[in-house]
Amino acid sequence: MKNTPTDQASVWSKTPFANLVRYEPSGVYFARFRVHGKLIRKTLKTKTLSVAKLRLADLEKHERGVSAIHTAVEQGKLTFKDALQTYQDELNSNPRLKPNAIRYRNETVKALVRTWPELKGMDVRKITETECKTWGAKFAREYSATLYNNTVGTLRQVLAIAIKAGAIYHNPAQAVPKVRVRAKELQLPEPEQFAQFITVIATAGARQSRDCANLVRFLAYGGFRKGEAENVTWNDCDFTKQEIVVRGDPEYGTKSSLTRRVPMIPEMAALLKELKEQREGEEPVAQVMRVQECQNAMNRAAKLVGMPRITHHDLRHLFATRCIESGVDIPTVSRWLGHKDGGALAMKVYGHLRDAHSSAMAQKVTFAVPKALQVIAVDAKAAATKPKKERKRTIP
Repeated sequence: MKNTPTDQASVWSKTPFANLVRYEPSGVYFARFRVHGKLIRKTLKTKTLSVAKLRLADLEKHERGVSAIHTAVEQGKLTFKDALQTYQDELNSNPRLKPNAIRYRNETVKALVRTWPELKGMDVRKITETECKTWGAKFAREYSATLYNNTVGTLRQVLAIAIKAGAIYHNPAQAVPKVRVRAKELQLPEPEQFAQFITVIATAGARQSRDCANLVRFLAYGGFRKGEAENVTWNDCDFTKQEIVVRGDPEYGTKSSLTRRVPMIPEMAALLKELKEQREGEEPVAQVMRVQECQNAMNRAAKLVGMPRITHHDLRHLFATRCIESGVDIPTVSRWLGHKDGGALAMKVYGHLRDAHSSAMAQKVTFAVPKALQVIAVDAKAAATKPKKERKRTIP
């Protein structure tokens, strides 16, 4: 027996929000709306109203973007900007991706449009393999292999949207080869050279030169990621316990959901005391660092000092290196860095430092008899060679 229209309607119930309905037999929420006259009804895969409301907004945005692309294709022109907008809408609303992954992929979008400024206004049909290769070759010369490979991947994904829409039938970015990522050889400054490096940055004469120098010191003295450093507030600095709290939340730039505490080494304690005195009366919720990045300042200073170029992340390596060279065991350093593997990654990256430290410590190990024991042994031998009568007299 077929269900009547009335029976069909009874399984659906309205909600206080437009375009959001509930399927009563399962309690799951569905989106129901029209885009350019086409009825769209899709499950939102949740029984929670607040979650359904958020997913509805993302779905509506996505479907309208897809419709706009198809309209552009029908009208004979789809620009890279149109496809890019759809790509970013899908990226930013993807629940399977962590916030850090979304943030990084958006960084590759910025790198792409910055290094190929004409791209956004181009008709996707007119983007050629040669143009993609030319851009790729130039990008590879100026940026790291990792960023290059990921940015090429982003370009391919955006053009894949144009293929899906029927605007093109071949992805020209597939002709751009990815490169092998080689492990970076750490070339870190020695203490005296690093001190000169800091001085050059601080005295550069720019409006935020001192703030840049403070960020470099903060990263090097605490081993923080750049995203973590920018979110540390005075509330996170425990001067009683001499430690800094790093909040375990990807929104705060961490990779882990675990909050960790990083001890203040003497240089860090001195830096924070200096900044606290300079900013007397600043709110506890104020960020300790006043700049979020200073790569240009570091590049300039490295040239003037005559040392290899280093990045913000290299300062994290510098912290770990100094800790290990000072005798801190790798599992402890790993915990300070926020690794959850018990030291496996740190051993892989810094194991050679442990070996060098072990070699130095090995030179202190000896089976030679200490001088104090040698004296005691000589005295005992001398006493043993004395006549019995004389030995008796020496007994107290």
